[in-house]
Amino acid sequence: MAEQKLGSIIDALGTRADLDEGDLPTDAFVILKIVKADGTVSLVHRRSESLDWITALGMITAAQNIENSGYTEASTDDT
Repeated sequence: MAEQKLGSIIDALGTRADLDEGDLPTDAFVILKIVKADGTVSLVHRRSESLDWITALGMITAAQNIENSGYTEASTDDT
């Protein structure tokens, strides 16, 4: 098994993010479902070099909550 950069793989899977002008992504935690040549399925995870374990745990927990219940951005109006 050889390590590969994930950028083109993630792109090929159609993964996109809604970013505004000036947004600066700083970290990533990626979970991949892999189907091996023999048909077995496994999960692999990788994270950006700068991502510390506690932030990774927070990102995973937040992602699980969002997937389980959805996410609605809070209104910024003071009314």
